[in-house]
Parts: sequence; structure tokens; C-alpha cells
Amino acid sequence: MKSKLKNAFEQEMQLAKEAYKKSNYPQSFHHLERAHILGQSYIIPHTRSHWWMLKLGWKTGDYKEIFGQVTRIIASLIFSRVWVPVGNTGGANVNPLKKMPIPQELQKYLDEIPDR
Repeated sequence: MKSKLKNAFEQEMQLAKEAYKKSNYPQSFHHLERAHILGQSYIIPHTRSHWWMLKLGWKTGDYKEIFGQVTRIIASLIFSRVWVPVGNTGGANVNPLKKMPIPQELQKYLDEIPDR
């Protein structure tokens, strides 16, 4: 993961964790979705974003999110380096195979990834 992309991913994760600590779960989830978009082509960042979504689902008692994240964690470990649906936000509220538009401000970081 190149440094600009890694820094952007880590910034979104940090913002997600800060919102989580303040019990601002919708804001935390928003930043986790952005981190997912940035990290989904890399096994560890991809899995970290899903782990935190699982943690958030557990904290809020959202069983759909919990189940969805368990399956997505398994998939992230297997498919991150093979194929990912570009732009997918990673939550259980979206089809895990659906390609989605990438927010314009995140695209510049993703342009660093070869074969995108």
C-alpha cells in the first residue's frame, strides 16, 4: 500500500475509532465505509475495516451487520488480492458484489493502485 493511500486509510480508521469512542455510531460507520473503499485491495486493511464494522454491529446489536461482517471478513481474507467490487462500501446494507461509485475525494488515492 503506497504511503498516500495508507495515510488516507489510516486517517479514516482513526476518525471511525474516535466517533466510536464518542458513541457516534453513524459517523463511525461512515468513516469505516470510506476506509473500506480505500483498503479493499489489501488483505489486512480490508479485513480491519470489516472487523471494525463487525465490532460496531455488535455494539449496536445489529444482527444483520454482525452476520454480514462475519461472512465479509472470511471473503476479505480470500479475495482481497484477487478481485474486489470497486467502490463497494462494505456494510451489510449493500450487496457484497456490487460495484459502486467512488467518492471523488477518495479516487486520487485509488489511482495509485496498479490494475485499477
